[in-house]
Amino acid sequence: MKGDGIENPVFEPPSPDLRRQGQVSPAGADVGVPEAEEGPCGWGRCAPKALQLCNNPEGYLAAYSLLAIFQGIVVNGLINISISTIEKRYELNSSLTGLISASYDIAFCVLSLFVSFFGERGHKPQWLAFSAFMLGLGSLIFSLPHFSSGKYHYGAKLEDTCQIPGTSSANFTCSASTKSSLPNYLYVFILGQLLLGVGGTPLYTLGTAFIDDSVPKHKSSLYIGIGYAMSLLGPAIGYVLGGQLLNVYIDIQIPERQDITYTKIDQDDPRWLGAWWIAFLACFFAVWLLIIPFTCFPKQLPGTAKIQAEKISETHNDGSEVLVETKNIGKSFKDFPVALLILLKNPVLMSLIIASSSEALVATGFATFLPKFIENQFGKTSSFSATLGGLVLIPAAALGQIISGILVSKCKMDCKSIIKFMIGTCSVALILNTVFLFAKCGNEPFAGVSETYNGTGTLYNLTAPCNANCRCLRSIYYPVCGRDEVQYFSPCFAGCASHLFNNMKKTYHNCSCIGKPERENGSEDFLYEAVPGKCPTQCKFLPLFLTFFFFAVVFTFMAVTPTTVAILRCVPDKQRSFALGVQSVFLRLLGTIPGPILFGVAIDNSCTLWDINECKTKGACWVYDNERMAYLLMGISAACKIITIIFVVIAVWLYKPPPASAALSQKDSETVSAIHT
Repeated sequence: MKGDGIENPVFEPPSPDLRRQGQVSPAGADVGVPEAEEGPCGWGRCAPKALQLCNNPEGYLAAYSLLAIFQGIVVNGLINISISTIEKRYELNSSLTGLISASYDIAFCVLSLFVSFFGERGHKPQWLAFSAFMLGLGSLIFSLPHFSSGKYHYGAKLEDTCQIPGTSSANFTCSASTKSSLPNYLYVFILGQLLLGVGGTPLYTLGTAFIDDSVPKHKSSLYIGIGYAMSLLGPAIGYVLGGQLLNVYIDIQIPERQDITYTKIDQDDPRWLGAWWIAFLACFFAVWLLIIPFTCFPKQLPGTAKIQAEKISETHNDGSEVLVETKNIGKSFKDFPVALLILLKNPVLMSLIIASSSEALVATGFATFLPKFIENQFGKTSSFSATLGGLVLIPAAALGQIISGILVSKCKMDCKSIIKFMIGTCSVALILNTVFLFAKCGNEPFAGVSETYNGTGTLYNLTAPCNANCRCLRSIYYPVCGRDEVQYFSPCFAGCASHLFNNMKKTYHNCSCIGKPERENGSEDFLYEAVPGKCPTQCKFLPLFLTFFFFAVVFTFMAVTPTTVAILRCVPDKQRSFALGVQSVFLRLLGTIPGPILFGVAIDNSCTLWDINECKTKGACWVYDNERMAYLLMGISAACKIITIIFVVIAVWLYKPPPASAALSQKDSETVSAIHT
């Protein structure tokens, strides 16, 4: 990647670029970007005039944004929302589905350096066409298990009420079940994710560098910011689309009858599985259509050579630029170790990469667990919490990236000013992060966890004399709220023996564990003893939390586009794509992979009630200590943001602009470079 002030050494020829001194080399030592590579938009001799309307940075940005949107839909939207369904359908535990999720990052890490190294001097739009092909193929592979695993058999209905011994109900014991072949589809899902990782690699390395190649320096941050913001629409669309399709039965048509013990199910039944696979199939066709526009773009957009000639280097002055130019490093594979070492020894680049990795750790952690935090802190349903989380994270992140792109572009910031700007945004985000200190909630009354069953039983024990004979399962978490305003683990643990439907709403009756409500009027006109769902929370901090957290996300993501721009400017011109590849590797190894793991460990550490099944195996956590969770998440977030600020400050302190650009103002630099051309 070329690190001169957002220099775009476009899809360059393997040769030294001395354009910064305004020199024009002979053909043998290509200087800058040969105009011969600025072809028309089309396929060989077929170049319709209508296509030339798209043969510009705006046309490329539109195609890039569409590909980024579909990549986000599949990788960060559909897969995340489908994981729980895939777990149930193919009998996979969370550690195995975690491996599925990690496969994308594994492929990205392995290929990122090589793709960015070789693609730097290649035909970047064709690399993007390859990216679209692999993303489409990965989506197709990911959906294949549905078509080869047969129809879904959902089994007998589970009873959620108190079952007195001797009555007919499903009998659950710990026994070794018949060996199923369904878990073997794990490898198909991993293959699909690996292919998606292969497809995603060129998109955010070569694709971003191509934008920087094709526009003037002061516009680069705006275009990159728009591209990144558009990519955030993908997860939002993925969650909405995937969520709606999960309301469709997995095999489209619900079987009327499978067996005498089987009953027809609806979406409220815990055995319900949605049609997770439809969206993957649709994305396969849509993404492959994007191969067409990328194959028609030329190696360089018209005007690229002139744009490159007018750019002034802002490469960190450590001698690396001279070394890369004089020895033409990056022309062959044997240069790979030397090229990598040059970047690793660039202190400004590495400081920015560590800072961005620290921010990525927090961002991916909250992207994964913010819905769970809202659900437990504020007593909301999982679906409503996921919707709220998406409404906060996606618009705030997009807004932050667009705002920062506009500010950097309009103010025509140089590399050092951009890094200083990042210090400001990260500091504000750190201050806003204190929302966890005052917008947290205590735990609502929970029988068997935070209080006893009307004075009977013990804390942290769901079984009490009132439900001891009900044969309740701890593996079925179906919370109900009693008329005493206490939450119960399930209707069974509340001792409810029957249920009715009043105006299509389910209510439970004859509940032996639920006491009379403590009301002043002592009225007995309750039409129920318990209703499904958690008790309404008394905590009113949700609007305050969402407001502060929204702006914290805005300021956090205001550093994303400037970081990319600063990285592109502080490295030698012919190493820009490679620098983004190095950043991508560190971003995953230090950020996106450990982020959800660290946040998951912190949240598990705040658990007060675990799921323990009939085989005494510990599963998911049912109830958390809300205050402890808030403090732990804020601690991780604050620590990471402090690390970010420290390394950004180090980057400012260590950065040395080249003598020429340091001596000239931006306007003078443009004048001089124009004269040289």
